[in-house]
Amino acid sequence: MISFSSFDTGQVTLNVATAGDPAARPIICLHGFPEYWAAWRDVMLDLARDHFVIVPDQRGYNTSSKPADVAAYRGRALAADVAALADHYSPDRPIALAGHDWGASVAYAFAFLYPERLSHLVIANGVHPVCFQRAIFDDPDQRAASQYINKLRDPATDARLTEDGCRRAFRMIEGFSPAPWLTGETRDGYLRAWSQPGAMTSMLNWYRASPIIVPEPGEAPPASPILQADMSAFRVSCPHLLIWGDADTALRPSCIADLGDFAPDLAVERFSGCSHWILHEQPIEAAESIRRFIGP
Repeated sequence: MISFSSFDTGQVTLNVATAGDPAARPIICLHGFPEYWAAWRDVMLDLARDHFVIVPDQRGYNTSSKPADVAAYRGRALAADVAALADHYSPDRPIALAGHDWGASVAYAFAFLYPERLSHLVIANGVHPVCFQRAIFDDPDQRAASQYINKLRDPATDARLTEDGCRRAFRMIEGFSPAPWLTGETRDGYLRAWSQPGAMTSMLNWYRASPIIVPEPGEAPPASPILQADMSAFRVSCPHLLIWGDADTALRPSCIADLGDFAPDLAVERFSGCSHWILHEQPIEAAESIRRFIGP
C-alpha cells in the first residue's frame, strides 16, 4: 500500500509517496524527466516487502512546490531536498539512495555533497556529470542524441509540450523507445502531473539550470565548468550499483565508459534489450537487483 504526505524541507514542500514498514531499512528513490513519483511505483511496491521506500515528487514536479527562479533547480538545491528527507526519515543512520534519469543526477549530487549520509548509491540509466559531459564532447553519437536538451531549454517549449493534451510530451517519451506501459491509468496520471499549474515550466527549468553544455554537431567544444572543476569533488565513496538498460537511445555506452574512475566500489548490472524506461519495463528485476545490492 502506498501512502502520501506533504514534507516541508525548509525551502519547498514535497509530495512524498511511501510504502513498507517505517521500521524497516529506508531507501529514497528519485524520478527523472518528464516523470513523477509513479516512475518508481512498481519497483517500490516490490521493495516495500522488506524496506521502507520513500519516493518524492521532486521540486517542480506534480504537486510539489514550483519555485519560479531557474537557479532553484541547480544541483545543490535539489540535493538539499534529499538531505532534508534523509534527516527526517533516517536521522540515525545513512540512507540508501536510488535515482533514474534526472533523479540519477540528483543522487550523484547528494553523493558528492553528503557522503557521510549515504550507505549505498543505485543509478538506473542515469549519468555521472563528468562522464556525461565528456561523452557529449567526444562521442558524436552521444552529442547527436543529446541535442534535445537544447530544444527543451527553449522558452517556447513550455507551451509546445502542454498544448493539445500534452501530445508532444507523450510523443517525447515514446520517441526514446516504444512505451507500451504508457496507457490507461498510467497515461492519465502523467497528464494530471504535467497539467498542474506551472509544472511544465518548472520541469524544464531543470535543464535550464544545468551546467551541461551540448554543442551543435561538429562544433568545437567550449570550456566546461564541470570539466574544469576539481575531479576529486565528483567521487562516489560508497558502494555504487549501476543498473543499465543497454537499448537506451538517449544515453549511449560512452556515458558510462569511465564511471569506474569516480566510483572505486562499482558494480554494473546490464539489462539486455531494456530501454531508458527500465523501471517500467523490468520493475521486479530492477527491484531484486537493488535488494541484493543494499541488503536487508
